[in-house]
Parts: sequence; C-alpha cells; structure tokens
Amino acid sequence: MAIKIAVLKEHLAGERRVAMIPSLQARIAKLGARLSLRSGAGLEAGFSDTSYEAADIASSDAELLANAQVVLAVHAPSAEIVASMQPGSLLIGLLYLEQTPELLEQLCQRRITAYAVERIPRVSRAQAMDALSSQATLVGYLAPLLGALELPRILPMMTTAVGSLRAARVLVMGLGVAGLQALATARRLGAVTEGYDVRPETKEQAQSVGARFIETGVDARGEGGYARALTAEEQAATHAALTEHIAQADLIITTANVPGRAAPRLIDRSQIDRMKVGSVIVDLAAESGGNCEGTVPGQTIQVGPAKIVAPMDLISRLAQHASELYAKNLAAILDLVLVDGAVKLDFADELIAGAVVTHDGNIVSPPHGPAPAGTSSKEAYA
Repeated sequence: MAIKIAVLKEHLAGERRVAMIPSLQARIAKLGARLSLRSGAGLEAGFSDTSYEAADIASSDAELLANAQVVLAVHAPSAEIVASMQPGSLLIGLLYLEQTPELLEQLCQRRITAYAVERIPRVSRAQAMDALSSQATLVGYLAPLLGALELPRILPMMTTAVGSLRAARVLVMGLGVAGLQALATARRLGAVTEGYDVRPETKEQAQSVGARFIETGVDARGEGGYARALTAEEQAATHAALTEHIAQADLIITTANVPGRAAPRLIDRSQIDRMKVGSVIVDLAAESGGNCEGTVPGQTIQVGPAKIVAPMDLISRLAQHASELYAKNLAAILDLVLVDGAVKLDFADELIAGAVVTHDGNIVSPPHGPAPAGTSSKEAYA
C-alpha cells in the first residue's frame, strides 16, 4: 500500500504558497507514495485542485490527515492540525519551533517526528533541499523591483531628446543568496551597483554580478555561512567606511538575517539623515526587527529624507515560483527519508540528525535559541 503524503492548506494570513505542486506527482509516485491535498491548498499559488489529477482531494483536515504517514507544510501547522495528525507521522516544513514551545511540546506528546527544513546543514549535498536559499533567490529578485516602484526616478541611464538621465546607484548590504540576486537584478535593470558584507569572501561573488565591493577592513566570518557579531571597534570602523556610500545611494537593499536572532543593525538614523531626498531603503530583515533604525515591519514609512519599505510577505507575491522551488526542495528531502516505500530515518546522516527536532516523543535536536519578540516564521535572506 502506498504511503499517504498529506499537503496542508496554509493557515497564516498572507501566505499563498503550497508545499507541493502538480508537476512533481510522478516523482512522488516513484517513491511509493500518493499525494492527498486539502481542497484549495494550491489555489492562491495558481494550482487548482483539478491540476493535481493524480492526487486525492480532501474536503476537511480530518479527512486529509487520516492515515497520513507524512505531512508537508510551508509553515508550522496550528495546534488543531497537529491534534489531527497520526501518532508516529512525519511533519516536514519550515517549522521554527523555537517560536512556539507549546507546539514543540504537542509534537512530542503525539510522538510526531518534526523535520525542520530551515535546520538542514548547508553542505554541498544538501543544496537541492535548501529551501532558505531557494526562497531567498526569489526575494532577492523582487526587492529591487519593489524599490524601483518607490523611487521618484528610474534605475537605468536614459538618453532623451532633452538630455540624459543618469543611472541610479543601488547599494546592497548583506551578500547572501538574496543580496547577490538583488545585485544581479539591479544590474540587469541598468543601475550602478555596489555590494557590502562583513564576510570578505563575498567580494568575488559581488564582482561576478557586476557590482563594486565596498572594503571596510573587517572580517566577520562566522559559523554555518552566517556572519558573527562585530566588536564595538569593528562596528565603528564599518560605520565610518559605509556612511559615504549610504549617502550616495538612491536605493539600498538590506538582507542581513540569521534564523532565531534579532537582525543586526546595518544603518542608523544618522546615516539615514545623510541620504538623498527621495531615496529608498528596502529592509528584507523586517520580520526579525529590521536592519535599519526606524524600520516598522510590514509598513512603508518616511524617515527623514528616505523612505523605508519593510515588507513581511514578499515571498508570497511570487507564490507560484516560490511554491515550485520549495516543492522541489521537499521532493529532495522525500528522496532521502522514503526508502523502499517506507519512512526510514538514518540519524547517522547529518541531513537527518541536523534537521529532526522531535522524534518518538523526545526532543532529539533542540531548536535554536528564543526568537526575537514579534517575529513570525521566516526565511533567512542573508
């Protein structure tokens, strides 16, 4: 009998993604599994129920989860959903259980195995499973477009009958996946681009997409591909080096974000006050407090001469492609955990040991430290 894989309909306001897409049904079937979806689960991402022609469509969560051995989600499910899941089943999603300790306890009580996609070690063999990177790529693409709509000027140089318009200057701070994609997109749109990161190894990556790299003399490489916290002396040196570049920029995109921690402050009010009238900052770290002094998560506000745009739902604006990439990440995970038509977890494998938080009623890998107040489940863009 085929393994039943249930695909949830997301419950968070503004979330339009779905955890599995129709084109991957054949791949799932080859693993000895059959999909079951909650009615309307993919509709907001552009996938109708009828497009899942090889899947079962459930009219209620109870029907969906009955006998489901694997449950796929974008975000952590509600307590009501968990209560309907089968004991011993496997939950896979961007769970961020440090934000919901009561849900963590409930998962243990129901002996549900929780595979937190955001915790997958960022090693080469896990690239196909890296949902943080796949989603950040799209966020990075969209950020310059969002900023361009708020600017009172165009990005490319343009020659007209009455004279030429100079190209806008775009500065991207934080050169992870999202930041590099933002630089590449801004460059394609005709802007003059600069990139900054406290990790000096990103210099060549910035230059590879046509951007100038800002040198500060500070090396803040940390663990897991993220940056470590700067000392007070390093912060002062970096501040001085960046202030002039911030003042010259027309559009700034900040992306520095680490899961489970408050976002680092990259731009303070004194630097904002030196920016051009009409300049724009797109703060991609809004969900964890923001990279800029004055950021208000989910709002666009005027701070001195600049406008700060702090979107909370950017990835859902590209729900179709975001779902496609995320579903492929989950399909790669299913390739790992479904063996010979059954769920088999090899805890000697770092891709399982590093991502499984609960199993057989126990916390087997403690979640990261407490999340900053007011945050929601999020992708890390840096």
